[in-house]
Amino acid sequence: MKLTITHKKPSRLLNPASGFLSGYSHTLNPYTGCSYACSYCYVRQMPVALFRGEEWGTWIDVKTEAATKLKKELQSAKKKGPVTIFMSSSTDPYQPLEAQEKVTRGLLETMVEEPPDFLFVQTRSPLVTRDLDLFAQLKDRIRISITVETDRDEIRRLFAPKAPPIRARLQALQTIADAGLPVQAAIAPVLPCSDNFARTLAGIVTRVCLDDYFMGDGSGGRRTERLGIQDLYREADLNDWYDRTAYLRVWQQLQQEFPPEQLFRSQLGFLPN
Repeated sequence: MKLTITHKKPSRLLNPASGFLSGYSHTLNPYTGCSYACSYCYVRQMPVALFRGEEWGTWIDVKTEAATKLKKELQSAKKKGPVTIFMSSSTDPYQPLEAQEKVTRGLLETMVEEPPDFLFVQTRSPLVTRDLDLFAQLKDRIRISITVETDRDEIRRLFAPKAPPIRARLQALQTIADAGLPVQAAIAPVLPCSDNFARTLAGIVTRVCLDDYFMGDGSGGRRTERLGIQDLYREADLNDWYDRTAYLRVWQQLQQEFPPEQLFRSQLGFLPN
């Protein structure tokens, strides 16, 4: 399906954080919309998607002149108190279009000049490694979090066929860890995986956050239920993984490989330092 790309000048870039992200002062989204179109994405049930009138994943709004606008907003926000930013809450800042548009990179360049107190970068894209030079300049004020929902790529293809392959994400985690930058693996949402998943991650990172539909979709699992995700589990004979206690299978794996201080569940793993 063809991707519709629109360039728009945003009225605001820094938005007050709330709900699941209430530990932050602001959220920051370089784009509106996301071409990864993951089947379980909670944004599908938010107004930005519901009222668009177009299928989620088929359109992206590129925010123009974003770096210049962010600088002014940062300067203003910092006068009012600590500025902690979650990037991004309703899009992936490193979705494929970023390779040519470089909106996210421009925003990072601005934050190097005008640093926030803390920046959390959330993505599932290996493209994130492109910006190691900028992350290094924000090293004490940043954490990079890469989503790795499973270690089984056939499961990734079932639930998020347009998202990057698992192997590429693991390599991105390794690259960032080797650079000495604060990085975590986000198993969010936890999907069916092998018994070796935790051991694989233990060889790469020293911080893992695990989340599922019931803890992390902002509605106790109701948003996810409305998406009909359980049908995918049934069709693939994986229904035992669609359960409020299914995450414990992976959590127990993690506990065998990581010390307690390196493991986080749901919201705690996404909060600022």
